Amino acid sequence: MATAYTPTVTGTGVKAQIQRLGGYLAGMVMPNIGAFIAWGLITALFIPTGWLPDKQFAALVDPIITLLLPVLIGYTGGRMVHGQRGAVVGAVATVGVVVGAKIPMFLGAMILGPLAAYILKKVDEFTAERTRAGFEMLVDNFTAGIIGGAAALFGVWGVAPVVRNVTTAAGHGVTWLINHHLLPLASVLIEPAKVLFLNNAVNHGVLGPLGVAEAAKHGKSILFMLESNPGPGLGVLVAYLLFGPKTLRPSVPAAIIIQFLGGIHEIYFPYILMKPRMILASIAGGAAGIGTFMVTGAGLVATPSPGSIFAYAAETPKGSWFGVFAGVLVAAGVSFAVGSLLLGFGRFAEKEAEAEAEPEAAIMDEAPHETAQPTTHPEPQGA
Repeated sequence: MATAYTPTVTGTGVKAQIQRLGGYLAGMVMPNIGAFIAWGLITALFIPTGWLPDKQFAALVDPIITLLLPVLIGYTGGRMVHGQRGAVVGAVATVGVVVGAKIPMFLGAMILGPLAAYILKKVDEFTAERTRAGFEMLVDNFTAGIIGGAAALFGVWGVAPVVRNVTTAAGHGVTWLINHHLLPLASVLIEPAKVLFLNNAVNHGVLGPLGVAEAAKHGKSILFMLESNPGPGLGVLVAYLLFGPKTLRPSVPAAIIIQFLGGIHEIYFPYILMKPRMILASIAGGAAGIGTFMVTGAGLVATPSPGSIFAYAAETPKGSWFGVFAGVLVAAGVSFAVGSLLLGFGRFAEKEAEAEAEPEAAIMDEAPHETAQPTTHPEPQGA
């Protein structure tokens, strides 16, 4: 479905279906960008490696990312399916996924929130014609409560383990690529996992421990930069700024600041979700950046958290400055070039604007027009 944040998609082919799915996923996230920015600012400022470290304020970081943001996404997804009742059930269902997973569960929220709302919608359609007058509120409240509670239990028991297994599989794939010296290909797994909000699980659950072991031996590790490189996201956002849909361009400068300077990569994921082909730009940029890191022998001394260019500068050892910044710039340049190509250098945005204008023009054309009726005069009657 189209929202105020995503363009209308026409057609019935596989490409159109993928675009609709991406637009739907983005529609769950984009209305909550303000919450992401709030979390990003709190994280960048108050965590131990932030600009103004504060233990009391930093306590907000984990609850927001693990609970509030997934619940907001599940709430929004449910609302898109079945209005306010769907929103409430979607939020309740998402809590089950959050509790069952113990990690930021954005993917689970995107799945279970709309699913629970859809089930409630079908139940409402079934009970609407079978509920006697005066019992509507009772039936509505109990159906929402039962479905929401059941969906939350299913989230703990069913959805959360599946997402954990997906995360584990992605981690094993990255490990295999590392062991076989195929690091640039790791972007094929890392970048899609990031866009599905599995970035923290991949970085801190897989790459971080491996990087710590390598840094202990060599004083630095390239593994700290595989997922955290801010270059691919910067390139994608700049491509959107110059060539993306005109309705989205005003939101991009703030996203660039939060992503590149603040290190909050989640801010650019919705831009890829609404146009899934843009993941190719992110993959290309990530692979190019990793290749540059390998050629120049670059590495960091610890995991940059968050993945800001300032964190990169703070954790770059002596002798690696050129390689680290070259890898970031190359990644940004490649992702920008590929992203611009995928966006048609603005031509696709113009076509989308024309497509959105066509239905309005058709409505105007079909509006009834008043036409002058010929005036007739009765013929005089003969006497």
